[in-house]
Order: sequence, then structure tokens, then C-alpha cells
Amino acid sequence: MSHRSVSVSSNTPSSAPGESSSTAAAGEPTAAGETAAPKRRTGLARIPFWAQILLGLVLGALLGWVARSGDVAWLSTALDKVGGTFVQLLKLAVGPLVFFAITVSITNLRNVSGAARLAGRTLLWFMATSLIAVGIGLTIGLLTNPGAGTGLSPKDGARPEQAGSWLDFLTGIIPTDVITPFTELNVLQIVFMAAVAGVAALRIGEKAAPLLSFSESALTLLQKALWWVIRLAPLGTLGLIGRAIDQYGWDLIGQYATFTADVYIGSLLVMFGVYPLLLALAARVSPLQFFRGAWPAIQLGFVSRSSVGTMPVTQKAIERLGVPREYASFAAPFGATTKMDGCAAVYPALAAIFVAEIFGISLGIGDYVLIAFVSVIGSAATAGLTGATVMTTLTLSTLGLPLEGVGLLLAIDPVLDMIRTATNVAGQAAVPVVVAARERILDLDAFRRARSFDIDDLDGTEGAEGTAGTAPAAGAGDRRSGEPAPATA
Repeated sequence: MSHRSVSVSSNTPSSAPGESSSTAAAGEPTAAGETAAPKRRTGLARIPFWAQILLGLVLGALLGWVARSGDVAWLSTALDKVGGTFVQLLKLAVGPLVFFAITVSITNLRNVSGAARLAGRTLLWFMATSLIAVGIGLTIGLLTNPGAGTGLSPKDGARPEQAGSWLDFLTGIIPTDVITPFTELNVLQIVFMAAVAGVAALRIGEKAAPLLSFSESALTLLQKALWWVIRLAPLGTLGLIGRAIDQYGWDLIGQYATFTADVYIGSLLVMFGVYPLLLALAARVSPLQFFRGAWPAIQLGFVSRSSVGTMPVTQKAIERLGVPREYASFAAPFGATTKMDGCAAVYPALAAIFVAEIFGISLGIGDYVLIAFVSVIGSAATAGLTGATVMTTLTLSTLGLPLEGVGLLLAIDPVLDMIRTATNVAGQAAVPVVVAARERILDLDAFRRARSFDIDDLDGTEGAEGTAGTAPAAGAGDRRSGEPAPATA
């Protein structure tokens, strides 16, 4: 029986005769069949990156408690500066990184047959999973009543400095000039300009080659610089966690216990319930193997609280899972700016119920439908940065709920933002795998070989290791999970 397929042409240069591939990960076979020698590490590099992150979490919590209980002013200032500097470094790279990543990813689609269908199905899966996620959020909120018994009242709230409305969302997509979106870090406007530039470059053809070459070089440079920032994540985690505990204390978590538990439970259900089911049923691949390959990106999203800041790691994880590089380079930036099941689906649904209960406002079926609509259509408003205030205000304003309710949530936001972003990143990695598998372009051999990797094993200037980033070999993309591999001579 025949079927439609999507072919991908690989432009990856091959190694010169007699040379072995330099992109093989340590301990993995090279193109010549030899095993690459593991990289020797010294000092702190000997400690796995995940262990460094965990150490940062523990030390941050401890130092935050010391600063708050002992009223140690200099320690409070130090934690604030360390955490703030890490977030600022991430934001510094966000604007140009998003612009060049989107531009290059759109132009890379010229190497993919059926690119429009791939892009359309990616968007449809993004929307479908968002709808499921918001349904989970609403169900948990209706069952647990997160605003009841908190001791909070409307006078405890405050209107946010930055609010969102549908008019702002629609009119704010188009920038007034080309500089302001970068200086004010309006990611939605940057995405718009990058999309226009990428489509225009495709239409111009060869005349745009110098610009595309510059964009690719700039993207490589930015990714390299961002790797240096990512290596600082353990210190950033220490500062961010320490600052949150120092400012708000442990009592705050007790006051928001039900709401906090709801957000974590809802996000974990999406991450370890919805995505594995989609991978097993729609893509027919192993969910455990997926998490093995995608876990470095998910853990970085948890501590960095930035989907865009995690995007280079997410893309490399997707490529190692067998998604062709041409498609992965489109799906990762697209997902990092629009795919927000944690920030734009689970959280706004619970936040709306929480605020409504605090202010004594009853919500009906129509309101719940509106919450689902806002979550599916308006997720781009979250813009891939830390925090989900804009999306929350967009939801509350659509429902007619008081925006002062946002002020009730700001104190606990840093703690919630970690699990929200981890869920975002998991979805940004899962959907491309599902789409690639259903379009029969997923390299199943690369998927089965994918493993968790340490940040030090990757470099921003290198391609994906092994064969995960290249197009599938003839016939490889047509083999589905569970089907036998063709016999070889």
C-alpha cells in the first residue's frame, strides 16, 4: 500500500577521506566504525551537569533560609545579584537568537519536500496538546478549589504593571520600527519580523544567499555564547531559588499549598501522562527512550525558566532523537515561542479559577470554554520568556475577572514557573518527534540510540552527534516502531 512521504535532503558535508567524523559523541561509534575517545574532564567539570543543578537548588534553598532567618543583608543582596545576572544574560541573547533562529529555520524548510504540510501539522499538534492540557488544568481546579481556605482576600491583590488584552495582542504583533522590539524584548514582534525576513529570502532566491550565510554565522555565534551562559545555570539556580526563599519564605508555599500542588500535578500529568500516550499511540515509539534523550533540555528548562534560553539544547535533543535537522531547526524555535502547555494552558486555567474564588465570582460553562480558547489561540503571548503574567492577564481580562488577582500570584510565581517551563520544553520536544514519526521521516535507529547527555558533551558550534541530525537513510524513515529492519547483505 502506498503512502505519502516527506523527503529531506541533507546538506551536511561529509568528512574528507581518511578523516573520522568530529561530531561523534564521546563513547559513540564514529563514521569509520571506531569509538570516539571520551573527553577528559577536570575540576568541577567532573561533576555531571544535573548534579551541579541539584547542588545549586539545595545550596540556594539553604542560603535563602539563612538570609531570611538571620536577616543577613549582604547575603540577600548577593543572591539577588547572582540570580538577576543569570536571567539578564539569558535575556541578552533572546532577541537576536529568536530572530536569526526563526529566519534560518524558515529558509531551511526549502530542503524539505512537503514543508507546508509539516509546518501545518506541527501547529495542529501544538493546538491539540494545548487543548488537552487546559482541560487537565480546569478539571484539577474544579476538583480542588485552589482559592478556598487560603486566607487571602481581594485587598491582597494588585494590578500588574504589564497587562494583556486581545487588542494589545493583535495590534502588538506588528512593530512600529525595527529597533524597539529588540530593546524592549518584544519576542512576538521579533518573531513577526523574522518570519517576514525568512519568507522574503525564500522568494528572492539566490540573491538572498549572502544574507542567509550571515544569518547562519550569527546564529552559530549566538548559540556558542548562549552555551557559556547555560554552563552558569547551577549558579543561576542558586541565586534564583535563594532569592525566592529569602523574599517570601516557606510560609508562602503553605498559604498557596493547594494552588502550588495543582500546578505541579497538572504539569506533571501533561508531561508524564499526555506526552507519553501521544508518543506511544500516535508515534509508536518508546516514551521512556524519548525522556532519556530529551531530559537534559527538560531539566535546563526547569532551572532556567526560559523556553527560548533552552532552545539550543532542545534542538540538539530533538536531533539526537532522530528528527531530521532541517525540520528540527524549524520546530525548535517555533515551539519555543508558541508551544506553552505549562505557562499558557495548565497555569492560566488554574489561575482563573483561583482568582474567581478569591473574589467570590462564579464561573460557568461559557467561561471555561473561553479559558480553553484563550489558551489554544493566545499561547504566543507568553513569548518564551520567564513568567506568564501576560497570558494570565489576557485570560482574566477575557473572562472579565479583576486584574488585581494577578498580584495574588506574583509572589509564588518563581516556584511555579520552573515546572511550567519544564512542561513547555517537554512538549516542544515531543511534538516534533510525533510529527516526524507520522510523516515517516523519523530516524528510528537514531531514536533508539539516543541517550541522556551532559551539557559538556555538546558544543554550540557543532552539529548533532552521530546521525541524528542527518536525513534518514533510504528506507529508514519508512520503518515504524515495532517493525523489523530490512535485511542487509
